[in-house]
Amino acid sequence: MEGDNQLKLYAQVADQLKEAHIRVRELQVPEGVRMALSRKLLVVTAAAKHDLTDAATRLDRLMKDLDEGRFPDGNSLDGTP
Repeated sequence: MEGDNQLKLYAQVADQLKEAHIRVRELQVPEGVRMALSRKLLVVTAAAKHDLTDAATRLDRLMKDLDEGRFPDGNSLDGTP
């Protein structure tokens, strides 16, 4: 049963990552902001390989920031969501 829950979470994170990539690509923001958001997505993707629950939490936070119009300044090298 644990494996089924894990597979569902993988599918959920994969679907959300796909949606997040589309949303970031379609944003009308300066290129630096888009790059910062892309780095955040890469961090989430890498986290999913090691800690799926943490990745899901990070992705939820990133999606909420996108929903609320909170974007990084584009000057930061830190890709942590």
